[in-house]
Amino acid sequence: MSTSQIAFLKGHGTENDFVIVPDPDDAVELPASVVARLCDRRAGIGGDGLLHVVRSAAHPEARAMAGEAEWFMDYRNADGSIAEMCGNGVRVFARYLQHAGLVDEGDLAVATRGGVKKVHIAKGGDITVSMGRALLPGAGVTVTVDGRSWDARNVNMGNPHAVAFVDELAHAGELRSVPPFTPAAVYPDGVNIEFVADRGPRHVAMRVHERGSGETRSCGTGACAVAVAAARRDGADPAQTGTPVTYRVDLPGGTLLITEQPDGEIEMTGAAVIVAEGMIDPAWLETVTG
Repeated sequence: MSTSQIAFLKGHGTENDFVIVPDPDDAVELPASVVARLCDRRAGIGGDGLLHVVRSAAHPEARAMAGEAEWFMDYRNADGSIAEMCGNGVRVFARYLQHAGLVDEGDLAVATRGGVKKVHIAKGGDITVSMGRALLPGAGVTVTVDGRSWDARNVNMGNPHAVAFVDELAHAGELRSVPPFTPAAVYPDGVNIEFVADRGPRHVAMRVHERGSGETRSCGTGACAVAVAAARRDGADPAQTGTPVTYRVDLPGGTLLITEQPDGEIEMTGAAVIVAEGMIDPAWLETVTG
């Protein structure tokens, strides 16, 4: 880790908040310990994760995508672990690029470990991300909290999810620790677990334990997984009906609209906000790394 000053910003998408580290040339080393401290809400800046902003051509994991997407979202969980994708993170990442004058309103592409994501920045408004298609592995799990158990649907949005439909969101418990699930072998690398309650036609509310972060105020890939699971439960699979389906998904931090097209493409629309920017103190960094 360099001891020179490093710029940062803070942003959120439906209150899923992130530390943003602009680093076009991939020159800033971000070991897990530093990411975890930056995301610490008492000893650092605070966030559900970190968005490392790098040109695709400069990052070894993204060079193959450089022809499709100029920018790579090197996403880290709050504990410093590497993650494939973060849907709210992509929206905030795009808002940062616009804020920095690197892109304009309209369409752009963002490289992620979950593939290249198409993004649309509406004039003066929300950001829509094409999240790709969901995979529906056959094996699910049983999730148990405080003596209650539910079958959870296995949905993969570039990262793994287990979606459980419950009568009351309070049944999910405290969600600071990982809710127990079996069989563990279904998710050898961990899983994001969503608890979902119905609010009306094509309208659900959810809480989520995000892998590596605990309960968060919002999870974009989780909202997509929830909409996919709800559509299958409700007999509204667009591949079968030939008609797009949209679910309103209420999260503790706000609302996302999730639309699944007949070809399986999933679009997520919601707000993204940059709230602050500044410099990380080099002396503080030395205490973290030294």
